[in-house]
Amino acid sequence: MPLARRQFLHVAAGLAAMPLVSRTAVAQAYPSKPVRLIVPFPAGNATDIVARLIGQRLSDKLGQSFVIDNRPGAGGNIGTEAVAKAAGDGYSLILLSPTATISPSLYDKLNFNLVRDIVPVSGVGLAPYVMTLTPSFPAKTVPEFIAYAKANPGKINMASSGTGSLSHMSGELLNAMAGIKMVHVPYRSSFLPDLFSGQVQVAIAPISQSIEYIRSGTLRALAVTSKTTTEALPGIPTLAEFVPGYDWSGWYGIGAPASTPADIIEKLNHEIGAQLTDPQMIKQLADIGAEPMRTTAAEFKAFIAGETEKWAKVVKFANIKPS
Repeated sequence: MPLARRQFLHVAAGLAAMPLVSRTAVAQAYPSKPVRLIVPFPAGNATDIVARLIGQRLSDKLGQSFVIDNRPGAGGNIGTEAVAKAAGDGYSLILLSPTATISPSLYDKLNFNLVRDIVPVSGVGLAPYVMTLTPSFPAKTVPEFIAYAKANPGKINMASSGTGSLSHMSGELLNAMAGIKMVHVPYRSSFLPDLFSGQVQVAIAPISQSIEYIRSGTLRALAVTSKTTTEALPGIPTLAEFVPGYDWSGWYGIGAPASTPADIIEKLNHEIGAQLTDPQMIKQLADIGAEPMRTTAAEFKAFIAGETEKWAKVVKFANIKPS
């Protein structure tokens, strides 16, 4: 082979390998500066707590600060939009929760597209909700509750933390699957005082929000929303035992701008997964009624697609409009 041709092929091969070497080098060096982890809700709620737990773990492991940036507003859409429009360099991430999969069907016009603009990185935690009643309510079991609701349509007030919230959507899902009609009562502040007094009779809420009142007898727990029972509430059955197919949990995960390099996504997924096997992290999640949600990026993507489809059906069935 002539020398010139050999030189040409050698150079061409080197050029072809450069993108791979460059991407690998970028992932190995990442992160080289602080990472912004946006939480689209106020400080202090469960989403924020999970973000701080995993953010601190990643800071310790990767040697750069993961700075929590709370961007509440518009049902989580303000924070999500900020990440959707951020540079895809791995330095802007978002703590995703079910509201991200509810918004696409709830809001007619969004300035971003969740599937197109956000790439799922990894699940972090699953957090079942619990169906609670005011203690004076006559039903003691889920079958008794459903029978009462069918005999008294429109006479059970269901509290939620707002239109389109997960507590609202979960109640509408129960309406659809059990063939009942609870009246939705949205609250801008805590609904618990009215639930204690019986002004509203039922709420499906995070276990972390309800567990102490359940233990003290201030609220009665009927069932959890997950497919299996939870150690946080031993002896409490699942709704699926009485309403076949009723199965969902609150969840938390990490997302990034869609243009983020695959090697960085893989590195973050690996590090998050490693933290979710640590006994201390498992205990910290359990303290807020959650359990580890280890996934690959592809598994988390499929999970989000399923959640989006499920809640779209609920929004359509209940004709829910943003307030």
